[in-house]
Amino acid sequence: MSDPVILALSALNKRFGKREVLRDIAFELRPGECTLLSGGNGAGKTTLLRILSGLERPDRGRIDTGKGPLSWRRSKAALQKRVLYLHQQPYMFDGSVRYNLGYALPGGVPKPLRNALIDTAIDWAELGPLDETPAKSLSGGERQRVSLARARLRNPQILLLDEPTANLDQAARRRTLDLLKCFKQEGVSLLLASHDPMHFSSLIDRHLHLYDGRLAALEDQKLMQIPPLHTLASLRSTA
Repeated sequence: MSDPVILALSALNKRFGKREVLRDIAFELRPGECTLLSGGNGAGKTTLLRILSGLERPDRGRIDTGKGPLSWRRSKAALQKRVLYLHQQPYMFDGSVRYNLGYALPGGVPKPLRNALIDTAIDWAELGPLDETPAKSLSGGERQRVSLARARLRNPQILLLDEPTANLDQAARRRTLDLLKCFKQEGVSLLLASHDPMHFSSLIDRHLHLYDGRLAALEDQKLMQIPPLHTLASLRSTA
């Protein structure tokens, strides 16, 4: 038996002025699965992630988080509780790496437990040598690891990532992918938006492609090749 659906979209639409960015979008997310979302610049990938994280309101559509298909407005609280969205450029607060990780924890956590949780996150992301380093001085790969460690402390059901390996060297990209595999093994559902599907061939279970406002499922997970644009109309639509 397949894992239960933890989030389902149906008939989702979003328009900016005269331009229809998302048209009748429908798909499902399951725990422990990684879904790659590809598409050209301006295809709507970031807009879709913002809708799923409760930050951007669609024009219409239904979202099911386990209580049946509801409007985005009625689903917003559940999305913000269960879904965590990591931007392409992870934001670092002033202060050390340890201080930045503390932002992920709610107020009222006893100090001993707080320190123990942060220590665990530091060990998990191999940030020990950077513990007291000013976070804003970190490299791109180091910032990404801090961002993922912060996400782990938040314990999301669904993790949305916008170009998580953009501008990273090979070593930093490999370490990022290793951490994402840990999330997947722990049952977190991953939705990755990227221009570079080949980077995630060892991680993903499903490849969705946005083109002209519509979402298509690409079946070849081994090659991870995006067909020419004129052939996308013949692909099986997820809607």
